[in-house]
Amino acid sequence: MTVLTFTIIMFFGAYSAGFVGSLTGLGGGVIIIPLLTVLLGVDIHYAIGTALVSVIATSSGSAAAYVKEGITNMRLGMFLEIATTAGAVAGALLASVAPTHFIAILFGCTLIFSAINSLRKKEEHNVKTSSSLATILKLPNSYPTSIGMMPYGTKNVIGGFSMMGLAGVLSGLLGIGSGAFKVIAMDNIMKIPFKVSTTTSNFMMGVTATASAVIYLQKGYIEPGICMPVVIGVLLGAMTGAKILVKANPKKLRMFFAVIIIGLALNMIYNGIVGNI
Repeated sequence: MTVLTFTIIMFFGAYSAGFVGSLTGLGGGVIIIPLLTVLLGVDIHYAIGTALVSVIATSSGSAAAYVKEGITNMRLGMFLEIATTAGAVAGALLASVAPTHFIAILFGCTLIFSAINSLRKKEEHNVKTSSSLATILKLPNSYPTSIGMMPYGTKNVIGGFSMMGLAGVLSGLLGIGSGAFKVIAMDNIMKIPFKVSTTTSNFMMGVTATASAVIYLQKGYIEPGICMPVVIGVLLGAMTGAKILVKANPKKLRMFFAVIIIGLALNMIYNGIVGNI
């Protein structure tokens, strides 16, 4: 395979990754890593490094819009980022010594969980009271709605903080944004409104991925020749997906692509078990 052919395949594969990632909310890494490892034979460490760079690019673009709209809880995000950053660094260091087949199997299992979670019916929380620790840390806030600013409380700060640490480890180890775990921490555990938890999670993913990417860069696992076409493709795909999402039925789209993602996950698990990765 020539360099040009390799680059073209990466670009269109990354475009598809960004497109699917924006429709499912799972990010482009869920497609990029199987594409690079299984189809193109790239070492999984380089694939993870590339996926982290793409997460940084996509998260930075969309996060800025959410912050401008006043939906993202910046104070909550920066507090929880302490746990995710520490976890991301630990996960990146662990990835350099963990067997590649173990990473592939864990990636597949995490992907299945994330795909199923994206189909789960989201319960809109809006608790009025907050825990004493949340009040001390000034985490409760408000977000704009059609009827004006809606205040909300925050519960179980320690539980959410712990789940964020796990999300960070998985992000650094697998090269994905771990958005599903971040949303669980804020939505299910801390009872933050779903709209706030998803936008704050998006803001956090870029910071978490940056912490992991620094470790991968130091170890030489970020290759500019691979990253550049992937980042461009993911960004263009995400923009296309965002436009289609407005007009299409999001529930049917998520169900369709969840099946595809679960198929990719099972393929990664199989290749990890037989030792092809």
